[in-house]
Amino acid sequence: MTLNEIASILGNKETPNTIEIIGMNTLRDAKEGEISFLSDSKYEKDLSSTKASAVILPASKAHLLPSGVIALESDEAYLSLAKISKYFAKSVRSSDVEPIIGEGSVIYPTAHIENGARIGKNSTIMSGVYIGAEAVVGDNVILYPNVTVYRDCIIGDNVMIHAGSVIGSDGFGYAHTKMGEHVKLYQNGNVVIEDDVEIGANTTVDCAVFGSTIIKQGVKIDNLVQIGHNCVVGEYSIMVSQSGLAGSTTLGRNVVMGGQSATAGHLSIAPFTTLAARSGVTKSIINKGVYSGFPLMEHKLWLKMQAKLAKILES
Repeated sequence: MTLNEIASILGNKETPNTIEIIGMNTLRDAKEGEISFLSDSKYEKDLSSTKASAVILPASKAHLLPSGVIALESDEAYLSLAKISKYFAKSVRSSDVEPIIGEGSVIYPTAHIENGARIGKNSTIMSGVYIGAEAVVGDNVILYPNVTVYRDCIIGDNVMIHAGSVIGSDGFGYAHTKMGEHVKLYQNGNVVIEDDVEIGANTTVDCAVFGSTIIKQGVKIDNLVQIGHNCVVGEYSIMVSQSGLAGSTTLGRNVVMGGQSATAGHLSIAPFTTLAARSGVTKSIINKGVYSGFPLMEHKLWLKMQAKLAKILES
């Protein structure tokens, strides 16, 4: 789309520029030809170095942009981004290239592989599996019945994904109007699953808004786990059944999340941290340790508190 077409959709008549915009991205990762946005002051520091061709942002912040970057002024930048995101969403089926199946791989008759997909060597794709356009599946992969892999997702070598799991479905992203209506922010990224990962049954890993949701090498994920858009799960981490990550959370290496533990979004969890069952994390964890409860506290403190509560109840 041209920038003036985007401006017209947003009701901004002051930008007649005909520069072509080919995609959307974050301020930090945007390249020439892409449009970005600012809706949270904590990302303001990225304005001065962004390589985006245009940025949607409040008028009061426009002077912080580098020379040559065009400002699209909006008091509701996130809502404006959501309104244009559908124009950059990729087609579900967009390739005329036949799928490539590696030597020794077995594809069950009722599996469906879209055009443009690639499957490596000695992989097994079982009944009811769907693999979307341009998706990549590595060597020695087992996809159990009814696994769904959305378009553009990448699965490494020696990965096992159990029945009913969904890789790359849309993240839960909506902008809200002043009247309380919900405007979908189309999720145009993907999921990357690195080597030696195992994912249990009926687990969901959402694709990124921009870029990738990443499950790093050696991660082990139980059944019924939810991982939100743009999350990063660090190497060799373990997520137990019914645990969950809200969007843009980063787990360090070897984090362990007990059953029904969860994090709020946009947090970082220190490497080698353990979250006991039913822990609720609302702030980033900088120092590794064992944590419990809600509000979250060190596990030793939580045990002492439980003992004192028991004494109070007995008295």
